[in-house]
Amino acid sequence: MSAGRGRPFVLGLTGSIGMGKSATAAMFAKLGVPVHDADAAVHALYGPGGAAAEAIGREFPGVLDAAGGVDRAALRAAVLGDPARLARLEALVHPLVRAEADAFLARHAEAPLALLDIPLLYETGGEARCDAVAVVSAPAEIQRERVLARPGMTEATFAAILAKQMPDAEKRARADYVIDTGGGFATAEAEVSRIVATLTGA
Repeated sequence: MSAGRGRPFVLGLTGSIGMGKSATAAMFAKLGVPVHDADAAVHALYGPGGAAAEAIGREFPGVLDAAGGVDRAALRAAVLGDPARLARLEALVHPLVRAEADAFLARHAEAPLALLDIPLLYETGGEARCDAVAVVSAPAEIQRERVLARPGMTEATFAAILAKQMPDAEKRARADYVIDTGGGFATAEAEVSRIVATLTGA
């Protein structure tokens, strides 16, 4: 995909759990770059009245809460360790998230640069929709420390999440830009500023 008249340069942002991707996306937003958060889009789609909630409720009985939204813990339990069920869920949700992202890009057609924040970008082939990809990374020991400090996180859950994510080393090798948060967020912020300047000609 290449940027052209009437659309921004699309930068995909991704990174494994605990790498600091959300904080990095906020750095781009602080510099005025429009940011589409795929997780936030999923949250809205899963909420009461959300476009995905009813379909998920039909496909996975018992995962809706009293308000009609998706109980994400119940849904996670319903698909964890079952590739076929996970594939059915993704087939329902991914097209809706892509449509949300397309609408976002259309709203920001005149911006020089727009960011698609997609946790599983490489795993879902999302790089094909981007002009370049930036990967947020940090040393494994820092990642582990950050993740296990999260409320309710266990070694087993961390291992299960890592198992469905592309290894960090592979993401780094495929990326156009690597933003390392292991040296502190001030260093990462300087790298974000450099990337924005490069891609916008500022």
